[in-house]
Amino acid sequence: MIPRSLGLRSSGALALLLVIWLSTITYPRSAQSETCALPSEHAGMTFPIEKVDPDWACRLFLIVDNYTTVNKIGPLRTGLSESLYQQLLDRPPLAAALINRLELGLYKSEARGPGIFWGDDGDGTKGIVQLVYQDRTSRIYHLEGSHDGRFLPHITGKAVVFLRMNPVKDADGTEAVDCTMVSYARLDNRFLSGVVTMLRPFIGGTITRKLSKGVETVDRLSRLMRQDPDRVLLRAMAPPALSDDEVTFVRQALGRLSYPGGGASVRTTEP
Repeated sequence: MIPRSLGLRSSGALALLLVIWLSTITYPRSAQSETCALPSEHAGMTFPIEKVDPDWACRLFLIVDNYTTVNKIGPLRTGLSESLYQQLLDRPPLAAALINRLELGLYKSEARGPGIFWGDDGDGTKGIVQLVYQDRTSRIYHLEGSHDGRFLPHITGKAVVFLRMNPVKDADGTEAVDCTMVSYARLDNRFLSGVVTMLRPFIGGTITRKLSKGVETVDRLSRLMRQDPDRVLLRAMAPPALSDDEVTFVRQALGRLSYPGGGASVRTTEP
């Protein structure tokens, strides 16, 4: 989410000294209370922080209390029912595979454990996403990763994303979900974080675009699932093979969707 090179030139010796200096600088750890007082309200939305594991609350607090940037994104609408959207959120590798196969983006994702996924947005940002808390309308994620952009060198950092989901209906009665996110991002290196402070408006815009792009891509996927379900199923079944469980999920999801305007429904059985 952060650019690649500042365009500054310096001597080789100065550059070497700067690298050595940066390698010795880290964030000072904030003094922690016994409860690590992670706030429950973010951008006017209240989250059940009391239900978050105390160890996680402390880890999140260190980012929220020392953020480099904070951004609110949304509400953005995704044309899926609440249950189907939740199920896709639980299956990032499948969602990424469908997005790639349907040429909607270059996302990649792999499961690394229960609620833990590696991801690559195909645009310079990659890392580990871990689900910290979820209920029917809220999720809290911890992210740790890196970004290579155009104006700053390779950057690493951590983030906390608070996600609120609100089930709604479009004008034609189609089920949808409005998503609102609050993202706190913190660079791993204190000196670079200080430099980036001068560029916060630019960085905030980059973060907003990336998170918005993810939701908008899922919305494009949802429209294809409604308008051309047979194409979606065929791409899901094309080599390299998805698992039988994943193909079954896609088939059932397409079968549950309604198709406004009398569009053809997907074949839910093998030809």
